[in-house]
Amino acid sequence: MKDSMPTFPSSLFPFSANRISAHAMPTTCVLCGIDGPIALKTATERIEGAILLVRPQVHHQVKAVGCARLLNFDGLAFPFSDTLARSLEGHLQGITIDALWGSEKRRLELREQLAHKQPLCPPDISAIVSHLAQDPMSRMTQIELAEKLGMERTQSLRYFKQFTGMTFRSYKRWLGIQNAAYQLISGDLVRNAALDNGFSDTAHLSRSFRTVLGITPTDGIAGYRCAVNEKPHPGLFVN
Repeated sequence: MKDSMPTFPSSLFPFSANRISAHAMPTTCVLCGIDGPIALKTATERIEGAILLVRPQVHHQVKAVGCARLLNFDGLAFPFSDTLARSLEGHLQGITIDALWGSEKRRLELREQLAHKQPLCPPDISAIVSHLAQDPMSRMTQIELAEKLGMERTQSLRYFKQFTGMTFRSYKRWLGIQNAAYQLISGDLVRNAALDNGFSDTAHLSRSFRTVLGITPTDGIAGYRCAVNEKPHPGLFVN
């Protein structure tokens, strides 16, 4: 379910919202409740809406009933001043609904609109991101990154984070989590998905899933199967 983005991939996951624990997403993402509004909460803030654009790396709880959809935008800087999330309405809501229910064209359009103030990713970082996304088994090291960029190691790590929003290590882990999820959706074993994507064992993959997505791989796949064909409640997007 990956978009054919020229630089950064996007990933769409239907899921059951009933068993999500507190977590912090590594990327800017869209959350949409299927059976009703979805709410996010931190110790000091709460926001609710039909569709929420969520700021990355903010620890929060998700409150929702039934199923939901999650659309991740790797490499997209959060375009608003909100500290937790922004409810998407009007024109953006219409584009987002199409993007959430399968339109690659609308996913590209949504990314472009949200990223209109963001500097373009330079070709050298774009090439590295594309390589990592196309080859999940890649074990590129920090030294290899520095060599490809023609920089000193520390400088190359700062440069990578500047245009991806994530450390080199965190970004590789995030790609591993996404690819492991695709393997599990396809019916592979958790053990295989873990080892194929750089995790030491199933427990390591489960911990990473829970930290990043708020669910275990088993709960994630069970929720995916329940939610994948669900349509939104007819009155959900009526303003």
